Amino acid sequence: MPAYTARPLPGEGRCIPLPPGIVRDVDSRRYVPRTDLLLADPRLAEAERRLGRALVKAAVGRAQQRARDGQIAPEEVADAAVAELPARATALTPVLNATGVLVHTNLGRAPLSAAAVDAVVAAAGHCDVEFDLASGARARRGAGALDALARAVPAAEAVAVVNNNAAALVLAATALSRPDADEIVISRGELIEIGDRFRLPDLLVSTGARLREVGTTNRTTLADYAEATGPRTAFILKVHPSNFRVEGFTAAVAVPGLAGLGPPVVFDIGSGLLVPHPLLPGEPDAATALQDGAALVTASGDKLLGGPQAGLLLGRSGLVRTLRRHPLARALRVDKLTLAALEATLAGPVPPVAVALAADPASVLERAERAVARLASAGLDARVVAAKAAVGGGGAPGVELDSAAVSLPESLAMPLRRGEPAVVGRLEQGRLLLDLRSVSPDDDARLVTAILAATGRAAS
Repeated sequence: MPAYTARPLPGEGRCIPLPPGIVRDVDSRRYVPRTDLLLADPRLAEAERRLGRALVKAAVGRAQQRARDGQIAPEEVADAAVAELPARATALTPVLNATGVLVHTNLGRAPLSAAAVDAVVAAAGHCDVEFDLASGARARRGAGALDALARAVPAAEAVAVVNNNAAALVLAATALSRPDADEIVISRGELIEIGDRFRLPDLLVSTGARLREVGTTNRTTLADYAEATGPRTAFILKVHPSNFRVEGFTAAVAVPGLAGLGPPVVFDIGSGLLVPHPLLPGEPDAATALQDGAALVTASGDKLLGGPQAGLLLGRSGLVRTLRRHPLARALRVDKLTLAALEATLAGPVPPVAVALAADPASVLERAERAVARLASAGLDARVVAAKAAVGGGGAPGVELDSAAVSLPESLAMPLRRGEPAVVGRLEQGRLLLDLRSVSPDDDARLVTAILAATGRAAS
């Protein structure tokens, strides 16, 4: 006789008696714990307070589905849900940058200093971003950050901050152009394209300004600029090329020559170097550009400066005032977290990018040797190799920085990227290189532990 499932009789709370010798057909899915019961588990209830209900409920749902698919037993669902919980309420994952690229755009560019992180946390709640606690009245927005930027570059008569360097250029092109003076004079050799198909001329033309291109890709002279400037010139734009160098039969005009032509000179220095750096003699800096006669300098905050994403504007007080008062400035303004991080970067301790840039190659080598000694003692195929690091982020193209790396089997690249913390290196000649110039010395122990975990070995 075939098996059947007992069910209540209509109108009665009783089941048909099970005939002797017949086995009840039970669906194991009936024993998967209900969602409300799982959410009451103390571990999941605590996670809900930390991560939010949606993320915890999604983890519970995945664990329940595994039980329905027969992958785990119903009594294992709660433990599986806890294991499914994300580490944090964001998809962004912390990464140890062992690529050797100090300012890696795909990894968030400059890492913030501990002081900047503390400042962000302090500003995360209510704060006096635009309020004077002494008088109880409204105050200048981000006064602390702006004052710190002005102190860092005394040659600037005034300063302003927007949300990135592209925004700084858009604001300048929009605010400084007029119907009777809408031309921006620029060298053809400086009409650059950077990552993700971002093209400078497209950005400038989108503001309604007209580009007056002068010179050629490899040679532009002062006479080229002089012939192009006139009553319709809004300003002369000089752009520091990013991610490439032009060598050989070349000619370019420096700021002092351009400043003598009459129209204001706007210099996009790009990388955010505020003062000259001995390791980067070819990299333009804001202080020198202003001293040479630039009317306005724009730069990024999250590259060589080592701070948060921001567009820095430094220059003559009249020009900066014009930019600040333009309606577009409101749409491009930065939030309180950026202002807090920027101020701490400028006024606080040396940020990580500057520390890495100034690192002694001998000390980097010693760190690599210590790491390899620990890994080799655990039986790993680990070696110390000489390496060349780079600034990155479009800064100092072609400049190589002496460094040292931990060389590992290429097969470890994926397990390390999927670890906690994630570790990203670079592949060269069939080996995975973890370049320590871009890793903080404070993270050396975490790096070794992550490598051991990726190979299934426990740190000793």
